Amino acid sequence: MAFEPGQLGQSRADLAESLRRMRRRAGRTQVWLARRCNMSQTKLSNIETARVTPSLVDVELILRALDAPPELVAEAIALARLAHTEWQGKRVSWRRGLEKRQAELAGLEAEASTLRFFLPSMVTGLLATPEYIRASLGHTPGDISKTVAKKIARQEVLYAEAKQFTFLLTEQAVRWLIVPRHAMAVQIDRIISISQLRHVRIGIIPLTSPVRRGPLNTFTVYDRRLATVETLTGRIVFQDPRDIAEHLDVFELFQRQALFDDEARNTLGQWAAEYRS
Repeated sequence: MAFEPGQLGQSRADLAESLRRMRRRAGRTQVWLARRCNMSQTKLSNIETARVTPSLVDVELILRALDAPPELVAEAIALARLAHTEWQGKRVSWRRGLEKRQAELAGLEAEASTLRFFLPSMVTGLLATPEYIRASLGHTPGDISKTVAKKIARQEVLYAEAKQFTFLLTEQAVRWLIVPRHAMAVQIDRIISISQLRHVRIGIIPLTSPVRRGPLNTFTVYDRRLATVETLTGRIVFQDPRDIAEHLDVFELFQRQALFDDEARNTLGQWAAEYRS
């Protein structure tokens, strides 16, 4: 199903209406359907009034119990997938204040135990120097000082040894000249330093590495429950297990082509030396 970003917020209500309409068309009561799906009538009522977003398993149980025709099944499954997807536009973030966005990210990072970052174009704030962070926000309207401070404060999470971090960076992400050459060398030095932490893995994908799939978007996967994808105009948040699994598969594909540990540090050191020269 093709969609516009604005559809994402409407999909829960559309899904509720679709499921309610199918139940009534089948001539079944909420009591009957709830019993067949092994759920409470209260839960089913909340699903049909869009107060609760059903899981994909819930939707499939309801569709199977109602013996829905294939075209309606396809529609409901697509709506369920959208209902577990969230669009966050960049302009809305600007109006709210980017420091609030940093607080949300800090919350996600605090809750997750395994974090995977795929970075095809730029260094993420967790690995960035203050000068790099400030330069990367140069296009942002208004005072960015609070956002810079919040980004730097978020870096403390890297030292939580109970967590596992994996960062995959393409050569372009590491070498994109956002700050002057001497500052780029310092930025690369910071990546090398962070790679020494035992619970942090930093993989580098040189341009010469053969990769069958193009690096289209920056994305982050938090455990196996949430994936976020960055675009030029905003961020998409996926909670559908199939979307998360697909991003994990793509991450694994890129990870197999990456250099780690001393190989990565040696390559990074060479790039830093080029900028210093």
